Amino acid sequence: MRSLALAGLVAITAAACAPADQFPSEPGKGVDVGFLPSERGLTDKTTGLIDLWNGSWVAALAVGVLVWGLTIWCIVAYRKRKNDDQLPVQLRYHVPLELMYTVVPVLMIGVLFFFSSKVTADFQDVTPSTQAAGTTSATGEINDEAKASDLEIEIYGKQWSWDFNYLTDDVYYSGDRISLTGKEGVEETLPTLYLPVDETVTFTLKSRDVAHAFWIPAFLYKVDILPGRTNTFQVTPQKEGVYSGKCAELCGEFHAEMLFNVEVVDRATYDAKMAELRDAGQTGRLGDELNRKYLVTQEDQH
Repeated sequence: MRSLALAGLVAITAAACAPADQFPSEPGKGVDVGFLPSERGLTDKTTGLIDLWNGSWVAALAVGVLVWGLTIWCIVAYRKRKNDDQLPVQLRYHVPLELMYTVVPVLMIGVLFFFSSKVTADFQDVTPSTQAAGTTSATGEINDEAKASDLEIEIYGKQWSWDFNYLTDDVYYSGDRISLTGKEGVEETLPTLYLPVDETVTFTLKSRDVAHAFWIPAFLYKVDILPGRTNTFQVTPQKEGVYSGKCAELCGEFHAEMLFNVEVVDRATYDAKMAELRDAGQTGRLGDELNRKYLVTQEDQH
């Protein structure tokens, strides 16, 4: 048993000390390796989220050290001594101590809530000039200090694919439903969302049928997509690359295959992709008329 434990310790140590290039990983693609959930500067928001992540860990470790220290101290200092048969002093309650047990955790949660909501609001708030009529951010507020949007993209989640309306460029992309194509998880057939690097994008999120969630793991942010509700968020991609996206809300049989890719490219490449959609006749916008409730109503009428 001792040799087995030693072998396990050696294996873990070797894995921890292995060069980073033995574990190739691209943020959002494959398995990310390391303590940090993404990389700083990937978007204009990831640095703040990573700081929140690190700060939460530091605070949790500080509390843990304090609790563990006091626990160990009590175990050692007040342990039962040899030939000590006396019953310790019994206390039914200790009001100051119980108040401390209540107030301190509430204060800790309040501090965590303050910093979490501050970082989250930075994603969700958009400028009045770019927020579409009838939409709300998840906070229900508008931040006058938010960046002016360079690009507006409307996204529809549907069982089980995605529609992307590039409103600024007046073109659209409609993903094929996995249930119709039978090509589950085939990389070449996944919908691809193109974003220009270093340009602020305002996303408007809607559902065509059931509850979905729009999630780009490398961006460290997820937004629910709910029927009858429109949510928005704003982000500026700052590093070119290909990142995975997925639905993060259980939405039926092919939920696990409701994937997409995000390609952050230079402006020239982005314009070329928009031109390809335009040349394919995919101009305009795919609106609510393709939502399930409207399609079902039309079928009933016929």
